[in-house]
Amino acid sequence: MSAPLGIGIRSGSYGSLDKQVQNGSARKASKMLKEKEKERLFLWICKFAGRKKVGMLFLCLISAAVFIWVLYVGKGEDSQEGNTVPSISDNASMSTSDSISEISTTKAMGLTTKLSSPPPGYFLGYYLPPGHPCNSFTLPPPPADKKRTGPRPCPVCYLPVEEAIGLMPKFPSPSPVLRNLTYVYEENLSRDGEFGGSEFGGYPTLKRRNDSFDIRESMSVHCGFLRGIKPGHKTGFDIDEADLSEMEQCNGVVVASAIFGNFDEINEPKNVSDYSRKTVCFLMFVDEETEKYLGSSGRLGSSKKIGLWRIIVARNLPYADARRTGKIPKLLLHRMVPNARYSIWLDGKLELVVDPYQILERFLWRKNATFAISKHYRRFDVLVEAEANKAAGKYENASIDFQIEFYKKEGLTPYTEAKLPLISDVPEGCVIVREHVPISNLFTCLWFNEVDRFTSRDQISFSTVRDKILSRVDFHFHMFLDCERRNFVVQKYHRDLLLRLAPPDTFGHSSPPPPYPPPLPVLETSPEKGANSPIRRGPGRRGRERRAGQRRHRKVVAGSREMEQS
Repeated sequence: MSAPLGIGIRSGSYGSLDKQVQNGSARKASKMLKEKEKERLFLWICKFAGRKKVGMLFLCLISAAVFIWVLYVGKGEDSQEGNTVPSISDNASMSTSDSISEISTTKAMGLTTKLSSPPPGYFLGYYLPPGHPCNSFTLPPPPADKKRTGPRPCPVCYLPVEEAIGLMPKFPSPSPVLRNLTYVYEENLSRDGEFGGSEFGGYPTLKRRNDSFDIRESMSVHCGFLRGIKPGHKTGFDIDEADLSEMEQCNGVVVASAIFGNFDEINEPKNVSDYSRKTVCFLMFVDEETEKYLGSSGRLGSSKKIGLWRIIVARNLPYADARRTGKIPKLLLHRMVPNARYSIWLDGKLELVVDPYQILERFLWRKNATFAISKHYRRFDVLVEAEANKAAGKYENASIDFQIEFYKKEGLTPYTEAKLPLISDVPEGCVIVREHVPISNLFTCLWFNEVDRFTSRDQISFSTVRDKILSRVDFHFHMFLDCERRNFVVQKYHRDLLLRLAPPDTFGHSSPPPPYPPPLPVLETSPEKGANSPIRRGPGRRGRERRAGQRRHRKVVAGSREMEQS
């Protein structure tokens, strides 16, 4: 009796025992039936598998099913890990299959990988790390000695050479709007009756001049060397093929200078790193007169090198004026070194005393600029600069007046604070630091065209060209202080003044003796005479007694307030 009761109790929770037995018997019968059906299906498949390649069809179906299942599982795993993969912008040059380590390494190295047609990469600038000394660097206050008011160098926060070299951009800076710049080539030049121009620079009409300031994606402009396809080859300012080939090999940084009319002595760069000595092209352009002097003095041999400078002799000069000829390598350097990325221009009277990579890092890369030039140490207004040029006899007064009146009709006005952040309209044009990208190349081409059409005084035409371009595109232009320029270059005397100041044997026995005794140097105050003692100066010509050709030799020295001349 106890057993049926216990069974009855169990059956009360899941149903009666009779029903469970009946249900279990039914499940077993259905299971046996399904197994028999599977066996018949298997036998049927085996029977027809060898006929008409039906077996291969079944295998393909099974493979497809497995592939779809794997793809579904993989998709689910990717969706779970989606938050850990960095996003790729439209400008990125990486595929989505790159790992995180590959992406970070590529960004650090500035490389592009794994795209068959990657978008162009550009250098967009950088910031020094927080706490870097250069971030908080400020100029010290001016010296308290009011008697020493002349221009002088000021401190500049350069990076160590190795760091500056490591920060050299892997890609060029973007050129706003302008992408493709070509240059006009004309075998048969014709003048349309308008003023200015030359056979070397062409005779662009005023309409074409104005059109050249309308910045477009593709442009073709006058830029010197009009008579030949290859600059320096039967174009005027002709250069030997060996030198042209050498300049084509310059594919990084170029430091260039020029001496025409044997006007200056060659100054050897100082404090140049071994890396710069191996990778930087130092090019010194000279005319045949200067080449003859260098050869007769024993400085120039068959190697065509004087120290770091490779001497490039230019023949068939297009201008009689040596100052105007000097604007060719100064403003059209990108045409003669077509593969160079960066250049530093120095007037012949300057001595470089800082490594080129440090200069580029400080004034271009750190500022995210493509063109850098220093402001004039005293003047910032073009109208004032023009009057100073007339007073110093730098050019014919009537030509300067004509140029200024032309610019006034185009809208030239005196400089005011309304032009800020542009700090000046007058550059100290003896140093130019720039990147060779289309927009900066266009700027120097149009600047040269103004020099070719008007006077050779490039300080007068500078702001007109700059402002016209800036009114149309965001030209990354940087103007730094004159005292910063004087930190990395030392200004020397012109050669004829050195001949008068130095003993005759200094520059060779054939040098003529000084025509008159050199002026006495400026005497500093001494403790014996007291701080208020007047400064005694050497005798010199005044008024009409001063030779007009000697005005350009005045140079600022300690205690002098005279205007520095280029």
